[in-house]
Amino acid sequence: MKALYVTLSVIIVDQITKLIVKGISIPFLNIHLEGMSYGESINVIGDFFKITFVENPGLAFGIDVNDSAKLALSIFSLIASIGIFYYLYKSKHQKLVVRVALALILGGAIGNLIDRTFYGVIYGYAPIFYGRVVDFFNVDFFDFTILGRTYDRWPIFNIADASVTVGVILLVVFHSNVKEDAPENETAVPDENAKVVDELSTIKVSVADVQDSNGKEN
Repeated sequence: MKALYVTLSVIIVDQITKLIVKGISIPFLNIHLEGMSYGESINVIGDFFKITFVENPGLAFGIDVNDSAKLALSIFSLIASIGIFYYLYKSKHQKLVVRVALALILGGAIGNLIDRTFYGVIYGYAPIFYGRVVDFFNVDFFDFTILGRTYDRWPIFNIADASVTVGVILLVVFHSNVKEDAPENETAVPDENAKVVDELSTIKVSVADVQDSNGKEN
């Protein structure tokens, strides 16, 4: 499935950018990236857009959870990724926009799953499945309140989060267009598209929750 190249590209770019920001040392490969200090911020476009290194230990928007919930969250992320891959396989005969959207969601899901599963072990601060997600895109936005917390900037996010968000938007827009534009006597393709999107509805919301689809707290 060619759409998987999109997934692979998202994972590679996501992980490379995270390692550059966090830094990593692999002596036997002679790789030494110093990375940024935690909380360090670099202005890119004045105060509007910054690169700020933070890590998300729990749910979206930086909401922390206990150890049991962290394990459940990591395992659920793994199951959700497998589910998305299954639906991507099912949609191999669908239009390109459906496959690309699913591939973007899958790439973002796996990108953050790698952090949660392996980063704690790689960086020596937690066992497998208890890692923290690396975030760094820091964008100014209008003030808003969610879950009782007020934010004066958009919660910091990463490539994986952006990929999930774009994928979900593509699915929503495409599904709306199919319903609106489809001829009355043409039911086979639109019905199957609708079925794929309807089956994905639960996974899309869950992935957005567990992956900080819109980012995390500054």
